[in-house]
Amino acid sequence: MSDLVQSRLLVVEDEKNVGSTLVERLQREGFLVTWVKSVSEAREHTQAQAFDLAILDVGLPDGSGFEVAAWIRKKQPSTAIIFLTAFGNAEDRIRGLELGAEDYVVKPFHLKELILRIRNGLKRAQLISPQSFGSKETVTIGKARIHLRRFEAEVEGHVIPLSHKEIALLKLLSERRGEVVSRDEILNHAWSEDEFPTPRTVDNFIMRLRRLVEVNPEEPEVIKSIRGIGYQLL
Repeated sequence: MSDLVQSRLLVVEDEKNVGSTLVERLQREGFLVTWVKSVSEAREHTQAQAFDLAILDVGLPDGSGFEVAAWIRKKQPSTAIIFLTAFGNAEDRIRGLELGAEDYVVKPFHLKELILRIRNGLKRAQLISPQSFGSKETVTIGKARIHLRRFEAEVEGHVIPLSHKEIALLKLLSERRGEVVSRDEILNHAWSEDEFPTPRTVDNFIMRLRRLVEVNPEEPEVIKSIRGIGYQLL
């Protein structure tokens, strides 16, 4: 076991077989698990207590996991979110990421893989816990004002939820502003070895962040590429 034991997990899954199997395994791993089967139940429980990570089925009898995610981001922005879905289409994946999801897992899935993803999400949540921000609550990067504790960005009057990975990476770059941060440093900071990241993973992620902070992402002036090394926040 690890210091992640006793983390509180919310499972929102209406399929009885999937839910019961998942809860039994997670409890054996030492997690404290609350299992609900609907949007309304999820809202009730997240109103009453805080969770470290939520596992959300996309299709629910009274709505969708996307509704639950939006609710959680308002009530408990530091909660990591992993989506479960029977559909692996790009639109759902993009929508989940836009809501600040940490990960997206397509059914059927291997329990061992899901547990690794859960542990990785919890590790990142510890890395960027509110205590880690100290007195700094906001940072301006390009055209975006990043609200670290609220896990969101304010861009031209619009509020955009951010995932734990996005916050971890923006926090790292802002703390090292003006310095060149290598791809390896970024990988070690925001990903784990279990996720099989590559330097290309970092490049794709930086492209997403540029769309958030740059006036013209095609000609970046805020997050500069340092060829063969990594990136520099100006």
